[in-house]
Amino acid sequence: MTSSTTTRVTVLGLGDMGSAIARTFLDRGFATTVWNRTASKAAPLVEAGAGSAATAAEAVAASPLVVVCLLDGTAVDEVLASVESAVTGKVLVNVTSGSPAQARANELWAKEHGAAYIDGKIMGDPPYVGTERVMFPFSGSAKAYEAHEPTLKALGGIAYHGEDAGAAAVEFMAQVAFAYELLIGFLHVLKLVRAEGLDVRAFTERAAGSLAAFPGLLDSMAEAVADGAYGPDLGSLNVQAALMNDMIAHRASVGVEAVRMREVKDLMDRRIAAGHGDQGFSSLFELLPPLE
Repeated sequence: MTSSTTTRVTVLGLGDMGSAIARTFLDRGFATTVWNRTASKAAPLVEAGAGSAATAAEAVAASPLVVVCLLDGTAVDEVLASVESAVTGKVLVNVTSGSPAQARANELWAKEHGAAYIDGKIMGDPPYVGTERVMFPFSGSAKAYEAHEPTLKALGGIAYHGEDAGAAAVEFMAQVAFAYELLIGFLHVLKLVRAEGLDVRAFTERAAGSLAAFPGLLDSMAEAVADGAYGPDLGSLNVQAALMNDMIAHRASVGVEAVRMREVKDLMDRRIAAGHGDQGFSSLFELLPPLE
């Protein structure tokens, strides 16, 4: 286990995740100062060797590296407003959940107050902080990230996504959205399987085996979107659209929601009508404009 008793780090916010982060730093031998609005939450960490600060500003002053892990962006704004005079020369690493726009606004605030800013997000659960089962995407100041990378590595798997402070939030939001889109589709499929009287566990075992083909498919779709050259992945839209009719009718026959399937069919029909029926599923990307 790598340790550094000469490296000082402060953790602001001691909810489940903030406490796990502080505990991990302590376990790795870092000199750790903690602060929380409810001071009693610091007691277990103080017993383990952490220093406790009476105010957030005092905690910031104690270390060159300050990790912020709070409930939401509003809490971050409130705490930053209370530490303005203490942040000059510090590196702020904010791992609170939030949008790319919030990350960029926080970076601007940090620069105006003489601090370097790194935005981070947490992909995993508190019990696994400090292991490779938790991933921390980071973005923001490259100089600050390089200087403190050895300390941040103590938290788990880490990756740097560039100097745009919002990039880590984009990565996080996209990864989580991908999971939710996949999982809600999976639940709808289980509804269909159960409606037909089949065993959802046995089906899931078979479906899981099919996932081995997905990494290659995703790579080819991303390449098609990047290049704008859409081959017939999954078959041509002319063929896929006919299959969608069967899938929609099947769901309707057993009373299972088909909103997503109808959306896909509509996109296919529009793409075919525009003369692109020979292209594949990835070409539907061209019909997904941003919200106005």
